[in-house]
Amino acid sequence: MYKVFVNEKKLLLSKTPENLEKTVGYENSTTLEIALDLLQNTSTSEMNVYGENLETIWEEFNRLFRKIEAAGGIVNNPSGEILFIKRLGKWDLPKGKMEKGESREESAIREIEEETGLRNVILKDFINTTYHIYVERNGDKVLKYTHWFEMFFDGEDTSKPQIEEGITEVAWKNDSLITAEVFPNTFKNIKLILSDFKESKLK
Repeated sequence: MYKVFVNEKKLLLSKTPENLEKTVGYENSTTLEIALDLLQNTSTSEMNVYGENLETIWEEFNRLFRKIEAAGGIVNNPSGEILFIKRLGKWDLPKGKMEKGESREESAIREIEEETGLRNVILKDFINTTYHIYVERNGDKVLKYTHWFEMFFDGEDTSKPQIEEGITEVAWKNDSLITAEVFPNTFKNIKLILSDFKESKLK
């Protein structure tokens, strides 16, 4: 199952029908283009395209876009708080585009250190990959893969926002602040990866 966000709307690609606002069986790549058009140009807020051969559907979907890979992390401290950044007025998790020759892990650590000012962040486990679509100024349609890792930090708090990247604040948040402050003012893929992270801790 793949969850892709299109302007904060959800496109779910799955093997079997899911109980969403609109559900359609996969026939060919035109099915995917119609689904994207509905999400981008109508009030439809969620859509499910399903078919037995999910990997074929995913390959066809990827062909519609230029792919960009990014990496980031959910950074915990000994108090169980999570590190957030505020970028362009919204709470977000530190992440950024992978550079040529970098591994996902190297990219995640570099981006976290650049965006938050922390040093010696410890990488722990891979959590999941989220997907979202956007259109660049030149009209290119991009499918962005963001690979997320669990991180740990237990050093001197040297955090400061990377102003040149549009980041205005770096803050540690506990569960109650995440619910009260972050969730009302963040992106759906951030809520999704936080949920995946919490679920992985319960296993």
